[in-house]
Amino acid sequence: MLKKLLIVAGIVTVAALVVKKVKASSDERALWHEATTAPDLR
Repeated sequence: MLKKLLIVAGIVTVAALVVKKVKASSDERALWHEATTAPDLR
């Protein structure tokens, strides 16, 4: 029982780290897009 609980906890931890990494990557890409596009001077 304890072994299964540890496996589930490990899977949840890895999933949380993956989600955090994907969000950070997405945020950085959005920041670069904003920094490298020409300003709208209308």
